[in-house]
Amino acid sequence: MMLKDSKIYVAGHRGMVGSAIVRELEKQGYTNIVIRTHAELDLTNQAAVNDFFKTEKPEYVFLAAAKVGGIEANRTALADFMYENMMLEMNVIHAAWINGCKKLEFLGSSCIYPRLAPQPMPESCLLTSALEQTNEAYALAKISGLKYCEYLNRQYGTSYISVMPTNLYGPNDNYHPSHSHVVPALIRRFHEAKENNLPSVTCWGDGSPLREFLYVDDLANLCVFLMNHYTGNETVNAGTGKEISIKDLTNLVANIVGYTGKIEWDSTMPNGTPRKLLDVSKALSMGWKYSIELEQGLRLAYEDFISNPVRAER
Repeated sequence: MMLKDSKIYVAGHRGMVGSAIVRELEKQGYTNIVIRTHAELDLTNQAAVNDFFKTEKPEYVFLAAAKVGGIEANRTALADFMYENMMLEMNVIHAAWINGCKKLEFLGSSCIYPRLAPQPMPESCLLTSALEQTNEAYALAKISGLKYCEYLNRQYGTSYISVMPTNLYGPNDNYHPSHSHVVPALIRRFHEAKENNLPSVTCWGDGSPLREFLYVDDLANLCVFLMNHYTGNETVNAGTGKEISIKDLTNLVANIVGYTGKIEWDSTMPNGTPRKLLDVSKALSMGWKYSIELEQGLRLAYEDFISNPVRAER
């Protein structure tokens, strides 16, 4: 287990997941947290990453850094998503191993599982059939990261673990108008529609896909829990075990934001994977469970959005 003064490096501390992990570590009394901005350390630069690990020698690493985005970003920047994610994760994982890091935790995504995986998706369904095409490049990069952790464990006896979150939302999310995920995209769209008194808002697809959502602070709590209590080659799913249709989610967000106009659907745009529900029985069997329900979490996310106008403009 991590000691309260163990040197802990959180890669990606400015992102939604990384910042939540830092909050959770501080909440639990950890005092020796190492962070670097992108300007201070470019994780795609192997030499810079190696120098950082050689100098700092972190004992524990949370690898939450990633290039992320929604359907549009993933399908239009395929090469960028694969290259940047594979470079940064391989550099960090390899440098951690070379420099004797005690334990590393790799953060992935539920998009690693097949498009038509059994529902709910168990960890064991990885690589059993084809991926969803709209985010295949990102998924392949994440699969490579978790497999590299597994292979280091098997070949060199390291203790590197992987966590696969479901769809995340919450404080410090990315609200970019075209590069964000569904929850922040809806929050921004309905907020701006309300502010501008727009009569209608058009959403992509037909609203039928089913999705699971986890508040990011719940994920951070699980990440710290697993760092202290889990060792194994198989990844651990992080979710709620509950799902909601995109149409129902859209109505819920509109209600929370206070938008009362008409919601229309553009069925010419992609829906993405029909259903993505994680089997979270492994995490539950270890004694962990999420605490924030979707409506409460969405209200907190909207409060974060309106209280941070500079972030909302990104």
